[in-house]
Amino acid sequence: MEPSSTPADDAPGADAHTYRMPLPRLTLTPDVSHGPLDGAWWPRCDALELELPSLVDLLEPEPEAVIRVTVDPAGWPDTPHTVRAPGRVIAVEPTGPGSDAHIITLDCGTVGRWVLLVVPPEEPPGTAVRLLAAAADPENPLTAASMLALADASRPVGAAGEAE
Repeated sequence: MEPSSTPADDAPGADAHTYRMPLPRLTLTPDVSHGPLDGAWWPRCDALELELPSLVDLLEPEPEAVIRVTVDPAGWPDTPHTVRAPGRVIAVEPTGPGSDAHIITLDCGTVGRWVLLVVPPEEPPGTAVRLLAAAADPENPLTAASMLALADASRPVGAAGEAE
């Protein structure tokens, strides 16, 4: 979280600080997707309760919309059943057996439903940017697992043997 330099309008004192989550790193396919994905999301950490509110807020669901999110619990340690966000509670459900580990499905009522590749938070920026772009390509036929496998196979390796 990054503190802002100005207090909130209703803050009690001049020394008060407000904290806002940065905007989510998200790409969505334009219009209607023709592939298995509707885009990609690159969270900053694996704490769903910290990351999910800003992602849902960016998708702009109606204030009274029921929000349901489906994730693989293996990808999110200590997956909560609900996540509180300003003005709403987001229901979090585990995926079933055989589901893709790097997918999040967001059902935002009348606003829409998105199936997104979850780029691992620790992914190097160059690789993450390529994955975000590929997942948002409406003609991309690859699954999340396929894209991550290709990214891992083509990742440049430095002289020390570590991923760059």
